[in-house]
Amino acid sequence: MNAPGMPLPNWTEANQQFLSAELVRIKALLRGESEDAASSELDVCRARLAKPSAIDLLAERFGLSPFERDVLLLAAGVEMDSELAALCANAGISGQRAWASFGLALAILPDPHWSALAPVRPLRQWRLLETVDDAALATARLRVDERVLHYLAGVNFLDGRLQPLMRFVDLPSEMAASQVAIADDIAAALEQERAPLPVHQLCGRDDHGKRDIAARVAAQLGLSLYALAGDDLPTTANELEALAVLWEREMALLDGALLIECGDAPVTAAVRRFAERADGLLFIAARDAAVLTRRDRHFQVDKPESDDQRQLWQQALGARADDLAEALDGIASEFRLSARDIQRIGAGFARARSSAANPESALWQACRSQEARRIDGLAQRIEPSAGWDDLILPEPQKATLRQIAAHLRYRLTVYQRWGFGKGARGLGISALFAGESGTGKTMAAEVLARELNLDLYRIDLSAVVSKYIGETEKNLARVFDAAEDSGIILLFDEADALFGKRSEVKDSHDRYANIEVSYLLQRMEAYRGLAILTSNQKAALDTAFHRRLRFIVNFPFPEAGEREAIWRAMFPAATPTEGLDYAKLARLQMAGGNIRNIALNAAFLAAGEGRPVTMAHVLRAAQAEAGKRERALGDAETRGWV
Repeated sequence: MNAPGMPLPNWTEANQQFLSAELVRIKALLRGESEDAASSELDVCRARLAKPSAIDLLAERFGLSPFERDVLLLAAGVEMDSELAALCANAGISGQRAWASFGLALAILPDPHWSALAPVRPLRQWRLLETVDDAALATARLRVDERVLHYLAGVNFLDGRLQPLMRFVDLPSEMAASQVAIADDIAAALEQERAPLPVHQLCGRDDHGKRDIAARVAAQLGLSLYALAGDDLPTTANELEALAVLWEREMALLDGALLIECGDAPVTAAVRRFAERADGLLFIAARDAAVLTRRDRHFQVDKPESDDQRQLWQQALGARADDLAEALDGIASEFRLSARDIQRIGAGFARARSSAANPESALWQACRSQEARRIDGLAQRIEPSAGWDDLILPEPQKATLRQIAAHLRYRLTVYQRWGFGKGARGLGISALFAGESGTGKTMAAEVLARELNLDLYRIDLSAVVSKYIGETEKNLARVFDAAEDSGIILLFDEADALFGKRSEVKDSHDRYANIEVSYLLQRMEAYRGLAILTSNQKAALDTAFHRRLRFIVNFPFPEAGEREAIWRAMFPAATPTEGLDYAKLARLQMAGGNIRNIALNAAFLAAGEGRPVTMAHVLRAAQAEAGKRERALGDAETRGWV
């Protein structure tokens, strides 16, 4: 007993004192003595506890009878107290050894009942203890599970068998307002729920946001959240049942909740079976909801919209946000990042800011490099090198391209602040660049990417289109999702191959081809970035795409004056030339792409001869280019060249 004026022990110390007093009581029973003295000491120890002892909490949470509680203490005492183990051997029970047995418990503990070791009773159902050998049930050794033994001693941690599978989820420092609202709605509803609780399915594309919502809900309910990858669940029924039992026991010991994360993969059969079997607060995070027989609730969790994005950036950057206000408008419009990504990028920017010559550009580049390129393998990255001065087009077409850039740059202002985005669909920008090959369509896309400081990806149709049903749609979903989050400009070159007209259904091939086109129509409607379609067969495109195209830019075959300007810009300043007559070269009926091929081949011819580029070299290169097109050069085009 503590002396007057001495501080009371902390809970861990008080719990161990209480457990020791319980074992003194058990030893008295083993000696055949009265337990009254030990009971008095237990009352004193219980008074020192700021909250119930571990054995009392465990007995309450698992519904142990007084006899079952004492059986657990008897088995634990053998592990903790060598004197108690010796008393078991000397208890006078035939065949009894220096361990706890059910027969010994029935003989010495008060209020015994045979059902205590039934598989459906808590001691064995929750694997609080187990029989070790093959002897009869009454004489077999009883051993306390190591996790439970530590818990009784006041040491509470995740079961070692679960540690490789599960990880603790911290409460987020910042969350998007829309996701806070979802979490608070779930927590408020759970306050009114009774067991069994519904499964909460968090669907959508923000994996970090789903984790944040589940962590906030758990914290509001006083629970610890642990995450488990869906792929780590066992597939066999026995292993899945064992895992469910272990987790349910941990949920009671740790006051825990569980989040099963499936990522982009569909919810597997193992996840569904576990969800229908396991009890307690359970979240499933997946792209799409699963069909369960158990009661569930669905919530859509996508990455925060522009307003939330900007608010999160202001929180992450603090006082520095005011200096970056204009850059944050563009970042919030072009990128869709999770709250955790924004916090991490903001922290990294704060550390590197002192060495950044241009903070706005540094922050923009950090956002561009954030998204893991899930689009890689399905698209080819194009490094933009062309500027406005390199683009030889009539002024109306250039004006339209500048308008496209303005639509991207000021989306946040027009849609959010001025209210044009309210109730609208298809807020992304789709443009068709139509014209013959070589008229500058791809170069125009490069100019926009360079102007807007965004990545440009050309879609590889051979990697996207699959002969297997549904695979084309999955590949396209990956393309659009990655582009939408990362501020990528998508370039569908020769788009008529993918966006062709839907046809009358005559066989299954027609049906699935039409499904692919219909899916593209839906994604183009919902896409929030810039998608550029190029085609030299505008009429081949499905007419439904025309309604979804905000801009159509026709790239005409260049006139003589434009061709002369292209020729003058084609040879770099470092290239040695001699006697080139650009007015004569402009008579050649070739588009810009062909002109570039001719200029490059002429340079190689001249380099091979060790001479400057002359009209003769250009003529030979032009004849080779014409041969590729199976069109001989006219005399009027090349008269006077050499």
